[in-house]
Amino acid sequence: MIQPKVLKGFRDSVPSQEIQRKQVIATLEHDFSLHGFVPIDTPVLEYTEVLLGKGGGETDKQIFHFADNGGRDVALRFDLTVPFARFMAGHLNEIALPFKRFHIAKVWRGENPQKGRFREFFQCDFDIVGVDSPYADIEILGMMHSALKALGISRFTIRVAHRGLFNAFLSHIGVSEKSVEILRIVDKLRKIGKDAVREQLTQITKNSSAADAILSYINTDTSAPYSSMLDHLSTLAGGEKEHTERMKTIFSVLEELGIAEYFSIDPSITRGLDYYTGVVYETFLDDLPSIGSICSGGRYNNLASLYTKEHLPGVGSSIGLDRLLAALAELEGSQLQESSSSDVIILHQDSLLRAHYHAFATKLRAANIRCDIYLADKKLGAQFKYAEQNNIPYAILFSEQDVKQDVCTLRNLKTRTDIENLTITEVIKKLKREA
Repeated sequence: MIQPKVLKGFRDSVPSQEIQRKQVIATLEHDFSLHGFVPIDTPVLEYTEVLLGKGGGETDKQIFHFADNGGRDVALRFDLTVPFARFMAGHLNEIALPFKRFHIAKVWRGENPQKGRFREFFQCDFDIVGVDSPYADIEILGMMHSALKALGISRFTIRVAHRGLFNAFLSHIGVSEKSVEILRIVDKLRKIGKDAVREQLTQITKNSSAADAILSYINTDTSAPYSSMLDHLSTLAGGEKEHTERMKTIFSVLEELGIAEYFSIDPSITRGLDYYTGVVYETFLDDLPSIGSICSGGRYNNLASLYTKEHLPGVGSSIGLDRLLAALAELEGSQLQESSSSDVIILHQDSLLRAHYHAFATKLRAANIRCDIYLADKKLGAQFKYAEQNNIPYAILFSEQDVKQDVCTLRNLKTRTDIENLTITEVIKKLKREA
């Protein structure tokens, strides 16, 4: 016998989990569609050269890559953004710009598994490519807000920073040649703490004063009004204007939209992936800060240039679906419903009524009601247990007399109360009212 074991960092998804995942995906897809975004898909496998060197040193170490049966060096995608950049270069003649897409699919990273984080996991990306505008940035930030609201999440903070502004600061203090390494170190702040970050910054810059200046920059008081805070960061960056003004535009519009309370400026947000060039952001749940960021991203204006001479600036965000599901399971008031395989089940009482069960179920399904039929020859007790295990809220029972009169009994399986002599029309009305 082969032991039915699963690789570390991978897992099976049982029906109750998969039903909830599909509910969340359906909610997100509907919200994205409301904003004019369209779905795409890309291959699970890419040539390794397409993926390597696009996310950064740590990410390269986590890529699953191997030689396929044809001897080609191939890799599993580690995110959905890099394949999207390759997709854009290959399909420029088929799509209109700006292009607004969403993509919900699995990705793979060989990192240490933790709560809500696996080596195989779902990402949910939404991007705008073909325009470099603060209003495209605002559209993505607004979608992050509306998507979380649609899922019933009310207490969250989207922390926003600007890589360009941070790079201007690094240039001003004379360490711009180490910017990539510095950005990666700062990105670890919440994982390893301030002291460890300072130590690593000192090692990289060979300058303790520069390390202290960087820590001072990223620890700027985030409670100050956004305009004065941005002016302060601009001063630290030697009077930088372009990126500062863009951030002011973004936050000014967020205020006009009435959602600025969900956003804050946080200079410590840098994002660990190398391809970000502008505004960057991460989302934290106020009631579950320890779970980490559930939605993050930023502007990447040069990524597609690796595959095409066409300038294709982009901005987007990614929801870690598995981490989000883990959070929704703990949050009160979220839209994560108790998973049920069906709205109602027709119980088996008489083998002579089998055809009637199927005919009745067909009518319910035509009315968009999920209907199960118990197919085994077992006692009612076993059938009720089956319904309970699948979280089915209602059952339909027929007697021989019911069939003759074209009625049935509808049982609420939670309260164990019956409503007798219901017609198919009345059953449909009752179940739709309870849905």
